[in-house]
Amino acid sequence: MLRQLLATARRLLLPLATPKRCLSSKPNGLDKSEYSTPPEVIDYEDPEGLPVPEYPVRPDEPLATRKQRLLYQSRKRGMLENDLLLSTFVAKYLKDFDEDETALYDKLINGVSNDWDIYYWATETKPTPPEYDTDIMKLLKQHVKNTERVQRIRQPDL
Repeated sequence: MLRQLLATARRLLLPLATPKRCLSSKPNGLDKSEYSTPPEVIDYEDPEGLPVPEYPVRPDEPLATRKQRLLYQSRKRGMLENDLLLSTFVAKYLKDFDEDETALYDKLINGVSNDWDIYYWATETKPTPPEYDTDIMKLLKQHVKNTERVQRIRQPDL
């Protein structure tokens, strides 16, 4: 009895729970217009009383240790978009950074309280504030443009 009831319920309810696939009107079945970047980003300012912890400055940190920390932090941002952009950027450029450039990159990824800001600045969706508009940010923007057409679907190996 219970088996019959469950079979009937499954037969009646399963079609309602199955997602419907929309077919494109394009001849090849591809329609990317619905996936294009919106003309403007809806962004809200942080509330005034929101406590944002200060990132600790590490003035005595050796350069090799700082680069290892930045390599790790670039791979583990908490959002896949930045993980891919920053990890590939670091794999390509960090080894050649001097101490000042490394400090600028450290300030960029750790001084900003919202990772979406880094993403929007790097993709040039939002203007970069002057304090973060450095040579490192310009290099990151160039990297994001991907003029070499490199596939970046996974993080580089360590």
